[in-house]
Amino acid sequence: MNVDLNALMVFARVAHWRSFRRAAQELHLTASALSHTVSKLEQSLGVRLLNRSTRSVSVSDAGARLLENLDPALNNIGWALESLNNDRERPIGRLKLNVPRSAAQLLLAPKLGAWSLRYPEVTLDIVTNDGLIDIVDQGYDAGIRFSERLQQDMIALPIGPQLPFSTCAAPSYLERFGTPKTPHDLLDHQCLQYRFPSGVHNIWEFQAQQKKLEVQTKGNLATDDFATIVRAAVDGAGICYTFDAYTAEEVEKGSLVRILEEWNPPAEHMYLYYPSRNNLSLSLRAFIDFFR
Repeated sequence: MNVDLNALMVFARVAHWRSFRRAAQELHLTASALSHTVSKLEQSLGVRLLNRSTRSVSVSDAGARLLENLDPALNNIGWALESLNNDRERPIGRLKLNVPRSAAQLLLAPKLGAWSLRYPEVTLDIVTNDGLIDIVDQGYDAGIRFSERLQQDMIALPIGPQLPFSTCAAPSYLERFGTPKTPHDLLDHQCLQYRFPSGVHNIWEFQAQQKKLEVQTKGNLATDDFATIVRAAVDGAGICYTFDAYTAEEVEKGSLVRILEEWNPPAEHMYLYYPSRNNLSLSLRAFIDFFR
C-alpha cells in the first residue's frame, strides 16, 4: 500500500484540532486543500477516517485506531528531523579523515586534547595511511597530503604550520665517514631510506639559491617509520632526511648534527582536501577552522 506520509500528517493535525480550519492555519494551507488531501487518503485506505458535517469534524472508529498508532510514529519522525536541526546548529557526528602518519603526529596530535574539549559531540576517526587512496571511494570526509600528492577535483586548504625538512647524522657517523659538503656527496654515504607503501623510496630534495636538486640516495636500511629512521641515525647507522620536528630534540641533546643546512628545501604546508561537490558539514568546517 502506497500512502503519502504528508497526507497522514495532515489527517493527524485535522484530527487533533477537530477542525480543517484550525489545522489549515497551523500548516499555512487552505482548508479546502486539507479536505482534498484527507479525502484522497481515505480513498487510498478504503476507510472513512473523519466524520464531517457543515459544523463539526469528528474522528471515526477507524480513524481513532489509525491515530493511536500514528501519533508515536509522527513524534519519532519529528524528533529525527529535530536532530538534523541540531546538526545544522553545532558540529556533531562522525568525521573520518585519511592522513599520513607524519600529519597525525606533527599536526593533529598536539591539538587533539583541545579539539576534544571544544567539540565533544564530534567523533574524530583518524586513519593513518602514507599511500595514495581515493578518499571518496573509501568513504572519507577529507584527507591530508602535500600539494604534489593531492587528488584532482578537490578543494585543498593549507593546514597547520609549515614543516621544514633537515638532514642529520650522529657525530660518531660523521667522525668515521666525514661530513657531506653538497647533496651529491650523499651518494658516497649510508642514507637511511623512507619507503612509501608502494615500495618506492623517498627522493631527497634540496634547494640553494633558487636551484633545486633531487638525489636518489642509497642505503642498507629502509623502513616506513620515521621514528625508526631517527633512532637508527642516532645510533650511527647512517644519515637521515626527515621532518625537522622529528630530529629537533636529538639535535638539541647533541645526539644528531644538522648537515647541508644551506641546501635545505623551503618549508612546506600540508593540505587538507575534500570533494568539491560536497557541502561542508559543520564538523568538517569546525575542523578546518580549528587546525588551520
